[in-house]
Amino acid sequence: MPLPLDVDATELAARMIRCPSVTPADEGALDVLQEELEGLGFKCWRLPFSEPGAAEVDNLYARLGNGAPTFCFAGHTDVVPVGDAGQWQSDPFSGEIRDGVLYGRGAADMKGAIACFVSAVARFLRGGARDWQGSICMLITGDEEGPAINGTRKVLQWMAENGECIDVCLVGEPTNPENIGDMIKIGRRGSMVGRLGVEGVQGHAAYPHLADNPIPRLVAMLRVLTETALDEGSEHFQPSTIAVTSVDVGNLATNVIPASACATFNIRFNDAHTGASLEAWLREQFDKVGGAYTLEVSVSGEAFLTKPGMFSTTVATAVERVLGVRPELGTSGGTSDARFIKDHAEIAEFGLVGRTMHKVDERIAISDLTKLTKVYNAILDDFFAA
Repeated sequence: MPLPLDVDATELAARMIRCPSVTPADEGALDVLQEELEGLGFKCWRLPFSEPGAAEVDNLYARLGNGAPTFCFAGHTDVVPVGDAGQWQSDPFSGEIRDGVLYGRGAADMKGAIACFVSAVARFLRGGARDWQGSICMLITGDEEGPAINGTRKVLQWMAENGECIDVCLVGEPTNPENIGDMIKIGRRGSMVGRLGVEGVQGHAAYPHLADNPIPRLVAMLRVLTETALDEGSEHFQPSTIAVTSVDVGNLATNVIPASACATFNIRFNDAHTGASLEAWLREQFDKVGGAYTLEVSVSGEAFLTKPGMFSTTVATAVERVLGVRPELGTSGGTSDARFIKDHAEIAEFGLVGRTMHKVDERIAISDLTKLTKVYNAILDDFFAA
């Protein structure tokens, strides 16, 4: 079999950026990726999933090789909306290269990292790896930035049903705060959204004793959230945080005491808590304030930690050898689809610099794409040499 052609990470990333794949749309992004992977010898499966009340999402699973061990790279081609396109210096989906920088929605999060991994696989196959034993697969979803209903979770179910097992998984999220090599993520905080409603009795503002104003009780409940430290952090996690994100009374009159008031808050919690334990704590605190209230909570992911081990060491060693810096093993930031994959394989997350992700003029330096490709290549070399 002839050696595969080189894959230019910058050119591939730019082609994917030109596909305006705002969740749940794909707009050809997976086609671009699939064509490149098939050129390297991957077998590809397109996996569209849907269910009532949620948009259909297209996903891609690709595999090269049949043996063990199996190295998986996971990522997403969907992106967040551009916001005010008029504030961008260039078309958000142009994939423009200017002064050594690639611009466009998804450049950092995370079409750039996907392109780097494909390029790294091509280099790995060209670099004397023809006798390697094992498999490389890619799990790419179009539903990471959205509700995550018809994406990675369902691909993992499909994999289990079809005998597709993985041993380790590298998630290409933009984990580095400032420079390539800053951080490998080995876990993520949990995320809970709470919707609190306080009930009262509407009345005239001049006769408050004839009404039951819900606002003071809501304020008292929110004070508990804003003035209470949930914990001081743990060995691998920062302290948990609570942020009140919305307060709404819906009262258009200045002389009417409203009948109800509501608020929304977000808790990012570490491994000292679970969603269930936090809900119980919230209800206990709100019960102390008293009065009628409703509380609805939704947990998009529990806190998890993949304890430092063989795979995180392999990734850290490759980063250090290529870049000359030893990355921190961290758990900061938001959630990622690693929260689903952790139950199937040993996880590590490492990608590009995240300073511009989700922002106007999202961009990544081409030199960073080059660095990440070299790191991914080194990780593959070390993993399959072990």
